[in-house]
Amino acid sequence: MAKTLSSTFKSQDTEEWLDIHFTRPLGFLWARFFDSLGVHPNVVTILSIVLGIAAGVMFYFDDLTYNIIGILLLVWANLYDSADGQLARMTGKKTRWGRILDGFAGDVWFFCIYAAICLRLMGQPMPFWPAHDWGVWIWLLCAWAGLICHGKQCQLADYYRNIHLYFLKGESGSELDNAAALRAEFRSLTWRKDGAWRLFLYFYGNYTRSQEQQTPAFQAFKAKLDQRYGRAIPAALAERFRRGSLPLMKYANILTFNTRAIVLYISILVGQPWLYPLFEVTVMAALYYYMRARHERLCRELSATLS
Repeated sequence: MAKTLSSTFKSQDTEEWLDIHFTRPLGFLWARFFDSLGVHPNVVTILSIVLGIAAGVMFYFDDLTYNIIGILLLVWANLYDSADGQLARMTGKKTRWGRILDGFAGDVWFFCIYAAICLRLMGQPMPFWPAHDWGVWIWLLCAWAGLICHGKQCQLADYYRNIHLYFLKGESGSELDNAAALRAEFRSLTWRKDGAWRLFLYFYGNYTRSQEQQTPAFQAFKAKLDQRYGRAIPAALAERFRRGSLPLMKYANILTFNTRAIVLYISILVGQPWLYPLFEVTVMAALYYYMRARHERLCRELSATLS
């Protein structure tokens, strides 16, 4: 079982600087605390969901004290989000429930945050058009940012990191799933006996299918690899993919939590929460398309070498 801080990292390739020096060390302390109490990692994930919801509520108020409390709660939620995975690796209690719950947690946090921003601003004047209140426009901006941009960005960043881990550590070191296999498992179950798990599989299968639909060149490359080598990818080819994928991990990390959280905190503290969804649909969207284009090009190049 993993008992040191470094052994609870997924890999040095995929860890972000802020995570290595702040989130993971503090998450590791929480993981050790929960381990001493015999708490399951999934319980820690649920606690992070509660903290994230509370943070969203605090962002509704146009009051600096409440906003600072909300920021601290979201930092705390993120520490628990780190601790649940570290605890799972420490204790060997890694489950598919935990994998799905972990992704669900972030979605709940930001759903509450977007809702709080909308409710807070809808009756306030637009800074660039003070004669008009935000009204429905802030809901449309946040829907665009959250449902279209944020969701796709996090899906792809998560997928690329798991692809990288697959080539770095093999199948056992990655959480790379397959939508067809998930759908087959879903159909093999019944609502009467496995209702809760079947529901999770339905949504997780859709999540995985969305990841695959965004990466056609990788899907073609992976199909060729599986046909030719199965799971025994030659070390030289795996290393070549790793070298090409490694520079993209910094973009994957930007598109997950830390960068967007920092921008969120700043926009809340300066009293202009609308800046956060605007950042999502501009800067983060541009990084998403750039990262995707480079990764797809890498996959096409390596796929051509297998032809």
